[in-house]
Amino acid sequence: MTAKQPVAANEEQPKPWHAAYPASRNAASWVTRQTLLSWMKKGKVAGKDFVLVDLRRTDFEGGTIHGSINLPAQSLYPTIPALYTLFSKAGISSVIWYCGSSRGRGSRAAGWFSDYIQDQKDTEMESYALEEGIKGWATGGEEYVKLMDEYDASVWSLESK
Repeated sequence: MTAKQPVAANEEQPKPWHAAYPASRNAASWVTRQTLLSWMKKGKVAGKDFVLVDLRRTDFEGGTIHGSINLPAQSLYPTIPALYTLFSKAGISSVIWYCGSSRGRGSRAAGWFSDYIQDQKDTEMESYALEEGIKGWATGGEEYVKLMDEYDASVWSLESK
């Protein structure tokens, strides 16, 4: 086994995956977990009335919000036109993106998708990032946890943080 070589101070760090794509023109719009929970309590259904997109890849653990689809953020940008077509044909008016905290992948995806919606001159569809992401949802209390698939409390407990 060889020891890791230290990184020289003048060596370039690898660029993040999203550097290959343009920055979004639109800032993310946000939806709170309380608003999303109220939609679900009123009978709105993920996949029918709105779409939930979980953008986690290597950190996909601890469960996901019921009805979410998993589209890792690293593969998202090139698929935006196809996703828009699918969501539009299905009559979806709200798309909610989230990752761990929604401060990186979630807000970036919401911005990119909002740009695309705007480019299509679509005034019906909205793109949102879920405020606080899956971490906020999973630690929001029992009413949130019961709306998760494959929930694993050990991932979200304070002791494991």
